[in-house]
Amino acid sequence: MTSSVSSSVTSSVAGAVAALRESVCRLHAELVRYGLVAWTAGNVSGRVPGADLFVIKPSGVSYDDLSPESIVVCDLDGALVDGELAPSSDTAAHAYVYRHLPQVGGVVHTHSTYASAWAARGEAIPCVLTAMADEFGGPIPVGPFALIGNDDIGRGIVATLDGHRSPAVLMRNHGVFTIGADPRAAVKAAVMCEDVARTVHVARQLGEPLPIAPADIDRLYDRYQNVYGQH
Repeated sequence: MTSSVSSSVTSSVAGAVAALRESVCRLHAELVRYGLVAWTAGNVSGRVPGADLFVIKPSGVSYDDLSPESIVVCDLDGALVDGELAPSSDTAAHAYVYRHLPQVGGVVHTHSTYASAWAARGEAIPCVLTAMADEFGGPIPVGPFALIGNDDIGRGIVATLDGHRSPAVLMRNHGVFTIGADPRAAVKAAVMCEDVARTVHVARQLGEPLPIAPADIDRLYDRYQNVYGQH
């Protein structure tokens, strides 16, 4: 780790960065556990509280080889701030999301099979399950095709999710991006996105799935977001 890079992480946020590296490293194992990634594809990032920084998986590193120390720190322009490895090739997309959606504290990208199949067809996943109404508040939308390497993907994510309650977007011909208040919430959205993508696909093999009325979607979403679980 070079001093010119690491000096950008001030002592006031060093503890938060260390804790976030630990949790984001650990959350990558959930992508493997739920079968959302293959080889080295996919990534989790998390915004550093109190700083214009985020942590993200390094590019091309095996999930088995990840450690908290290997997770890199970037600024909100996507530039490396702390770490010895090159950041994920999706870093510019994550950075764009953090710059334009200040409420977002975590971003996840996967190429999970069923959700990516919907993305390959450029088709939104219709809201035909109560679990979808709960988590996504409606259909899971499709974003535009965009090449990797700059912030075009991030622009597509932000533009597509504007006005949607869904924390997930299917980027056409690519895969899934999810957002959350923190990295764990974004991982949960990625897990649920693949689960409902698979179920709705199976349902369509049997016939046309039955829609849920918009008013009922609203009621289900409100209950799940504000009543369900421990508060």
